[in-house]
Amino acid sequence: MHGAQSGARGLARPTRRNRGTSSVQGQAPVTAPATWSREQLAHLYRLFVLAMVMFDGREEAEILRLALATVPQLGPCRPEACYLLKDGRFQLAAVTDPDTDGGHARRDMARADEQLTVLGGEDGTVRFREDDWGWAVALRCAGGLIGYLVVSAEKPPSDDQRFLVYALAQPTGAALYNADSRRRDREYAWQTLRGKEEREATNEWLTALVAELEQQRTVHEVLARTSVADDGEDGIARAVFQLTGLPACVEDRFGNLLAWAGPGAPACGKPEPLRREQLLQDAMRALNPVRDKDRLVGLARHHGEILGTIALIDPATEAGEAEEFTLEHACTALALELAHRRNLAEVELRLRRELVNDLITGTDDSATYTRAEAVGHDLHGMHHVAVVQWQDTPANERFMRAVSRAAQTLGMRSLLARRSEIAVLIVQGESHGEALYEAVAGELDSRRGAVGIGGPCEVTDGLPRSFDQATRALSVRRRSQPPYGATDFDQLGIYRILAQGDDGREVEQFVRDWLGHLLDYDGTHGTDLVPTLTQYFDCGGNYDKTARALAIHRSTLRYRLQRIHEVSGRRLNDVESRLNLQVATRIWKVSGSATL
Repeated sequence: MHGAQSGARGLARPTRRNRGTSSVQGQAPVTAPATWSREQLAHLYRLFVLAMVMFDGREEAEILRLALATVPQLGPCRPEACYLLKDGRFQLAAVTDPDTDGGHARRDMARADEQLTVLGGEDGTVRFREDDWGWAVALRCAGGLIGYLVVSAEKPPSDDQRFLVYALAQPTGAALYNADSRRRDREYAWQTLRGKEEREATNEWLTALVAELEQQRTVHEVLARTSVADDGEDGIARAVFQLTGLPACVEDRFGNLLAWAGPGAPACGKPEPLRREQLLQDAMRALNPVRDKDRLVGLARHHGEILGTIALIDPATEAGEAEEFTLEHACTALALELAHRRNLAEVELRLRRELVNDLITGTDDSATYTRAEAVGHDLHGMHHVAVVQWQDTPANERFMRAVSRAAQTLGMRSLLARRSEIAVLIVQGESHGEALYEAVAGELDSRRGAVGIGGPCEVTDGLPRSFDQATRALSVRRRSQPPYGATDFDQLGIYRILAQGDDGREVEQFVRDWLGHLLDYDGTHGTDLVPTLTQYFDCGGNYDKTARALAIHRSTLRYRLQRIHEVSGRRLNDVESRLNLQVATRIWKVSGSATL
């Protein structure tokens, strides 16, 4: 309606005439009757009552319906429709019910908006699709033209009858203006109320945001103080408990307890590995703390790698967004702490590896003792080298941690490093070969490994020789039956003499002279004649022990020994041949077939 008013201002308003008259486009003004009949007075009274009804708070649609329904009561005119000026165009706002007057569709105005616009705000004739007389009466208000009431008749009505239609249009326009004013007032009141509610909601949001930011600032400050204090996992756990009021549990990636803060006691024992791994994977996908029964668990991640977890013990599920925020930032602090510790460990490990490599290959660095002291080891005193290798277990980080824990359990003061597929320890003090083997087997839960121990030395110059002895001892053990356990080079007996032979070419030629035909035969036919002969001598020539060690039948062993006689041309019952063959097999066992 507001648009109708603004649009109406662009139309020429009719010239005001004497009260009780109305201008008719192209005709003389319609004036009130000189004398009023009883019927006309009744119509005027009806219009007066209608005006009162229209002004009692009716809406636009109801006002238009009353106006259209009143037109037939005032004379021969038929109500057709009401058009209201909105957005500069006349739009159909109400029509007469076609079932009451013979069908409105038959009398639809052609190009209604164009015809009404041509009137320029005046009353005037309009055309229908049939030849009925049509008339548009302007609906006006204090703001100007707001629309038209369109009526029709079979023939033009008298001035007195048209005057009553004009008299109906005046209160209708005023009532429509009044209804539009009420609508605008309601909209203003609603917008005012909505603005007030939005302002209150904004104030509440800002208050909550300030409180949240204050709480987050507190979290940052507390965790920052923890980092500065360098309390590690214990400090982080205490800070989380202080901020949330819930017990906090810090664990490594595998579920081992690192720190606890709060009432109660931590659960004993590690979680089942598969379940723990599933929990970590769920948390990785969620990217937020996840609930695990009575615990809210967050991940400490660094460059996508899980380093540990922090869990809030929350059986009553009281933890909300504030607790989750605290947990997430505590996980960030824990990740930085663990990553820093890992970096330090990696630096120390690299220093140890370089030091061990220099020591076992030989170094004339005068700062060797200082380098050892920097990584916490005293190189003074008696030392020896131990090497550890496990079947089907690569020398990865897990394997090296197992060897390190085993050495610490035994109280061994040592330097540990990885070299190829073996772990190398430079150990201070006495040899603990068998104890070291048992400790590593316990850590790995596997006995399929071997330990070689080199001879002792007083100065660092002897460590390369001790390393060579340790690897020789390891090689002997891996070729022995059983191939698992610990072997000390000082206890090798004849193996020790053979392993230290100075003239390697003479030793190799000796082996070729006595085992050459057998070695060639094994290489060509894929047989095991040399290993069988070696095991036969290791078992003291006992058929049953040899067969069991080789996991073959006694008759198979007898057949192989016969083939050995046929291929080599040597008799095992000849004392000299037996001695030379036994020595040759031991040299082969120590040196390895690849060098022969």
